[in-house]
Amino acid sequence: MVPEIHLLSSPHWKDYELLDSGDGLKLERFGPYAFVRPEVQALWTRSLPASSWDSAHAVFQPTGEESGGHWSFKKKVPETWEMAYDLAPQPPLLKREGGRLRFTAMTTPGRHLGVFPECAAHWDWMGGKIKNEKQKSKKEIQILNLFGYTGLATLACAVSGAKVTHVDASKKSVTWARENQSLSGLADCPIRWIVDDALKFVEREARRGVKYDGIYLDPPKFGRGPKGEVWEVYKSLPDLLKACRDVLSDHPLFVTLTIYAVKLPAVHVHTALAEMMKSLGGELECGELVTVEKSAGRLLSQAVYARWGKV
Repeated sequence: MVPEIHLLSSPHWKDYELLDSGDGLKLERFGPYAFVRPEVQALWTRSLPASSWDSAHAVFQPTGEESGGHWSFKKKVPETWEMAYDLAPQPPLLKREGGRLRFTAMTTPGRHLGVFPECAAHWDWMGGKIKNEKQKSKKEIQILNLFGYTGLATLACAVSGAKVTHVDASKKSVTWARENQSLSGLADCPIRWIVDDALKFVEREARRGVKYDGIYLDPPKFGRGPKGEVWEVYKSLPDLLKACRDVLSDHPLFVTLTIYAVKLPAVHVHTALAEMMKSLGGELECGELVTVEKSAGRLLSQAVYARWGKV
């Protein structure tokens, strides 16, 4: 069967907007601050006047390296500032009304600001899966977040009622994620914070017989583990998916896979995940995570994804 390609947006944001894009750039608002970042896929012309772009607080100036560069500040921006995201409305459980995530943003040397707003479509979806399962079975739900970065997917699952294991190779990112947990008022949520290589950790969990009801994977194109382990998505992902299959529970809720910055069609991600999840039934979809531009309503593709969910 030929899979349908879905375009997932995140319409619930209040603290983030894609204001405009074009000419290889994008103009975005993160909280009260506006930033210009490179976006080679913006093949069209800008809609807003030059004055709107010139009023940005900072512009990222790339170097010859793939993600290297520096920020050029035009206006004062604090070292960190607070942002928030309200998960899509779900039936309240565990005395947690709403589901607001609070987190800090900051400019980083890698052009990112601590949040990938387009991933909110996954946060809402996973949160809904967890809450619906809690209503039906009341059982304990274990979720594994690999390449967890600043922890927003982790917190979305935790506030929805799951126990979460968060894994990232960067101690700095894990520290940032734990600070976001406190900022969100979720210090009492059961979250394990692990600094480790993703593949090595999952293989150890399999040997221990540990099982998870949901897995969220957001691997980089290239990276290194805390002991110098090399991650290359084309070479490393097949082994990781096989290892993840070994730690899935008998009746899992979901597996979500998102990949950035690669020349990889969504249908190939779909095929890889379908191989992992074969014989388990459920529903599998694939497509692109997109951001809807405020100025002209154009769609900017940010990543490809595939996700499997229990029916």
